[in-house]
This record gives sequence, structure tokens and C-alpha cells, in this order.
Amino acid sequence: MEVDLVTALAIEAIVLLAYYYAYRKYQYFLSKPVPCLKPTLFLGSTAPMLFRQRDMPSQIQIYYDTFPDAKLIGLYDRMNPIYLLRDPKMIKKLGVKDFNYFPDHAPFMTNGKDEEDSGKSLFGNSLFSLRGQKWRDMRATLSPAFTGSKIRHMYEFVAKCGQSMVQFLKAEAVQGKELELDMKDVFSRFGNDVIATVAFGIEVDSLRDRENDFYVKGKQLLRFDSILVLVKMISIMMMPKLMEKLGVDFVDPKLTQYFKNMITDNMKQRQAQGIIRNDMIHMLMEVKKGSLKYQDEEMSVKDAGFATVEESTVGKASHTRVWKDNELIAQCFLFFLAGFDSISSAMCFLAYELCLNPEVQQRLYEEIVETDRSLNGKPLSNEALQKMVYMDMVVSEGLRKWPPGIIMDRFCTKDYVYDDDQGTRFLIEKGRTVWFPAMAIHRDAKYYPNPDKFDPERFSEENRSKINSGAYMPFGVGPRNCIGSRLALMEVKSVLFCLLKDFRLERTARTEDTVKLSKSSLGLNAENGIWLKLKPRSGL
Repeated sequence: MEVDLVTALAIEAIVLLAYYYAYRKYQYFLSKPVPCLKPTLFLGSTAPMLFRQRDMPSQIQIYYDTFPDAKLIGLYDRMNPIYLLRDPKMIKKLGVKDFNYFPDHAPFMTNGKDEEDSGKSLFGNSLFSLRGQKWRDMRATLSPAFTGSKIRHMYEFVAKCGQSMVQFLKAEAVQGKELELDMKDVFSRFGNDVIATVAFGIEVDSLRDRENDFYVKGKQLLRFDSILVLVKMISIMMMPKLMEKLGVDFVDPKLTQYFKNMITDNMKQRQAQGIIRNDMIHMLMEVKKGSLKYQDEEMSVKDAGFATVEESTVGKASHTRVWKDNELIAQCFLFFLAGFDSISSAMCFLAYELCLNPEVQQRLYEEIVETDRSLNGKPLSNEALQKMVYMDMVVSEGLRKWPPGIIMDRFCTKDYVYDDDQGTRFLIEKGRTVWFPAMAIHRDAKYYPNPDKFDPERFSEENRSKINSGAYMPFGVGPRNCIGSRLALMEVKSVLFCLLKDFRLERTARTEDTVKLSKSSLGLNAENGIWLKLKPRSGL
């Protein structure tokens, strides 16, 4: 009986201490001039996302709308204080002008203490996860591979994948099949083929060979909705140091080894046979030799469209770091992640909007016909693609309404005095995280009147000057923006050209009036897919 009493008292003490610890944690914003959402004990404000009860865009929108007059608000990710910044002016200030205070993403696959120790995982070594000087050096290393001239060399690979996709769909239509398709499946396969040829140096055809090894293993690699992956990710977030010591990675090590072997074997074969192919593998080989240098060309010009981001001085800097194979191979994994999911989702929602807005689709088709006529029988070139004004307006609006990055995070690496020049001034301590809610800002009527309407005219030559530059960030903001925006835009425009030239996008009984977003997805994906009918234009 005495032992039971001691045990009960010990458990009670532990519970009280845990409660007191959490209570103290949730006092953080009381000393700040910042309105705060009421947290749930131990779970904070993010439980609906963590336990897949609500999709991420909807949950972020709830945060954003709770204090509509505030420039920033407080919330808790479990017990960690998070600043949600609602003011585009201050987002630009923290993300660009004061970037040196917020240069990193919040620690996830690394312990956040030693910038040189990024772990052994592909994700941990990727440009997204790297921190401090190592990130700066990697950004400067890769930046020369993503200039306008380098991306133009990759156009033929992208165009070939688009043409192959359309030829497949045309053959299906000729056989009399009703082309009612889940566009996520179509564009994921197209994106997979683009990444295979551009980043991995191999050619696959995922529409005709639906179970090819590269596509199947790629889908397995990106399965973030399983219980096991969820448990791993929560463990990594809760105990990053322990998980890193144990070598726990949310990506299956057998799959990562498959992709690593593919790249290293490709490199060895090219080196032995003197093969040169203008893709990412070639760029990485040039990096290893130290012969890939940044050239200050047209990077300051929006050469790929309005949404193109500019490279900062970080990407243009020189460095002397020698990279290991594992560190370079990790970047191909990041390109795969972006191409397979993020870019395919952007294409998917753009196709959906064109279907729901037939007048926009028709006008874009007319520009496609006019551009095709001007080529006089020659194949579409990257130069001709980039001259398409309405195409760029359509794509820019698609990225406004459906940005690949729902939120962006920045990690404070040294004490920062927040000052909005309008009386709000306080300290953001080192180790705190700030979120930039891109999608919520893109849908704020303050910056985009009638924000739910798909209206490419927002991005016409006459209206572009009216856009608040801080309120448009489809590829991020500041030096930590998306390095591959040019490749992504070229990919989206190229596939739209090929597809709309021969097909009209129409509704089916399965086309939702309002897309229900997936609760299990880390990105922007439809719960029930995006089902559209591809109706062949005359002449097929």
C-alpha cells in the first residue's frame, strides 16, 4: 500500500511538472505586443494539421483570419512559439533586407546547432535543409546551373517529354477512348519523366510504361501519408538530436540508395566514355571539377516570366568548398521532390482553373495557335515560348491562386529587434521561427480584389504595377527563394502549350466545383484528384 502511494505521488508530481512546464511555455507571447491564438495543452495551435484533421491551407487561413487587423500574430507549434507575419512589407524586410538574421529554415533534419553537420540523409544534405555557411556555399555552387542560358539548354528535354505525353493522349483518343483523366496522375507522370531526363540523365516513359522502376520507386520515396512516415516525422520534430544520432530518416534508406546508385553509375559511365549531356548530372560533374562558374548575365531580368525570382548576392558569391558525392547527389533528390509533386500540382490546379474558365482557356488557345503559325512549321522554341504574353499572365495567376509553397518559414539565428516603423517594436529572440503565409496573402482581398476569381488580367502589362511585390511570392522571398523557378516556369508553359494545342479541357461529372484539399498531403493536392475531360480538337 505504501509503495502504491509513493508511485501515485510520483506520477502526480510528474504530471504537475509537465503541466507547469507547458504552462510556462505558453506564457511566451504575453510579454510581446502580439495577439496570440489560444493553444491546446501540449499540442499548441497546430494539432489539426499534425493529426490530419484539416488540410494545411485551410488551417493556415484560420490563423490568418483570426486577427485581421494585426500585422503579425502568435501561435504555438506544439510548445514552440511561432510568429505568423501577415504584413507583406515586413515579410520583405525580414526575408530580404534583414536576411542575415533569418537565413535558415527551422531545424528539421538537423539539430540546428552545428551548421557543418547536416546528417547523412538525402533530405538533410539538400539545399532546402542546409544551414549557415554550408547553405551559402551550396547555393553559390548551384546558382550557375540555373541561369537563363543554362535552363535554355535543358528545354529540349522538357519539350520532348511534353510532346511524348500529347502523342500518347492523341493515340488514346484515336482509339475512341473517353479521355476522362485524373490530371494529378497525368502531370505526376510527366513531371517524373522530366526529372528523370533533366536531373538523373535517364529516359523513361511513365504514361506508356506505367510501372517503370523509376516512377514506382519515386512514388514510394514520396509517400508521406503513411502512419510509419508520420511517426518518423513527429519523432524527428520532437527529438531531432536523438533521431539524428540513431540515423532515423523519414525516407526509406533502400530507396535513397537506389537513387544514389543511379546517379553515381551515370557519372562513372559518362566520365569513362566522355559523354556530355546538358542536364543536372553534367552540372554536378562540372561542380566536382570546379569548372562551373557564375556569369552575371540576364539574371536580373524576368526572362522566364513575371513569377521568376532573382538570384541574390549569396548565389553570385565565390567559395572554395569541396563537395562530397553524397552532398551533390542530395540536390538531385530535392529536384525530384519539387518536380514530382510541387510542379505537377501547380500544373494540375492550373488545368482545373482553365477548365472552369473556358473564356480564359480559349484566349490562351488562340495565342498558342498564333505562336504556332509564326513558327512556320518549326518546333516550338524556348524563345518563342517566353514571348507568349497571355501564357505568362495565365501561369502567373495560377501561381497566385495556387502557390506551390503554402507557407515559408525562417529561423532567427541572432536576436532581432522587430520594428515596423509604426510603433510596434520588440525583440524576437535567437532560436524563434517566423512563418510567411504565402497562400493566405495571395488570397487576401486587400492585395487582390475578388481573390477567389481566376483572373489573368491582374498580370497584364497595365496592371502589373498595381501588384504589391511583397504580396506575390509563388517561389519564395529573398536569397532563400526557389533556385529552380526558371525551370519550373518553362516546364509548366511547355506542357500547357502542347496540351491545349490539341485538346480542350472540359468538365466531367467528377469535376468538383470547389476542390477538397487533401488533409494528409504536405503540399497542395486534391483529396479526390482533379478529374477533367480532354476533348480532342478537330483534325486528330
